[in-house]
Amino acid sequence: MEDSCVFCKIVNGEIPKKKIYENDNFFSILDVKPIVEGHSLVISKKHFKTFLDLPNSLGTELIDCIKKTSFKLIKDYNASGFNIVNNNFETAGQIVKHVHLHIIPRKKDDGLKMIS
Repeated sequence: MEDSCVFCKIVNGEIPKKKIYENDNFFSILDVKPIVEGHSLVISKKHFKTFLDLPNSLGTELIDCIKKTSFKLIKDYNASGFNIVNNNFETAGQIVKHVHLHIIPRKKDDGLKMIS
């Protein structure tokens, strides 16, 4: 844990957040600056700076959290698809230096342009 990390503060309960889903090593919450309704984050409970720092042994739990969160977002926001985005290092747009993935619910003709 890092004292100044906003995600570590959420893990420690210093910043209260309603969780969408949670397992032993990951949890998901709504993004505070969503680009669409339902835009959410999957966050590791332990502090890892980037995706490259995650141990391979956490892969199954990461996928579990992504899938359970995505199913809930599709249902709750009437989405017909979703994107998973992970920015690593400042050059790639990572702002919070704690590994997290964005899940972006999508609807037909929502106007968002993603890499294809």
